[in-house]
Amino acid sequence: MNARTPYVQNVRDLIRHPGEMRERHLDVTVPEHLGEGLVAVQEGSQLGVDVKLESLHEGILASGTVVGTADGECALCLAPVSLPVRVEFAELFGYPADEPFDHQLDGDQLDLEPVVRDAVVLALPFQPECVDGCEDLELAPGISLIRADDEQEKPADPRWAALQALGSGDQSAAASDNTEKR
Repeated sequence: MNARTPYVQNVRDLIRHPGEMRERHLDVTVPEHLGEGLVAVQEGSQLGVDVKLESLHEGILASGTVVGTADGECALCLAPVSLPVRVEFAELFGYPADEPFDHQLDGDQLDLEPVVRDAVVLALPFQPECVDGCEDLELAPGISLIRADDEQEKPADPRWAALQALGSGDQSAAASDNTEKR
């Protein structure tokens, strides 16, 4: 375990002392981006981690809150977005023993990095949107990306006029179109 990462915490004073508790605040510079979708906590950005370490008979319970910012793109308009991230976590780091735990202590140290990473990545939205709503995007004259459902019916392509006449019950217009083309 690399003791130089800010996620690694020395818990020597808590090991095998049930009932003992320590609170710590960590300011972490993210070594690699967290997330793979449209938004992620970018490499080099800051995370604030408030952690409470409690000694139990089975190991050390690490619980706390991670606060930071995720940057990326809006899923609707692809504009840059910056979203606040606030997520809670709780994980038991077990003493090395016969009983398996998801996370175990490594000597007198515990590594919060996988717990923080998993909590942050799972809290990120799959399809992030602009905080104040997206601007109306005009793709072409009369075609709006965001408000397509709100707009009134557009004039149809004149090549479909004969089919529209059939649907509206105006059989004479369709018949006259057919005779003109012959």
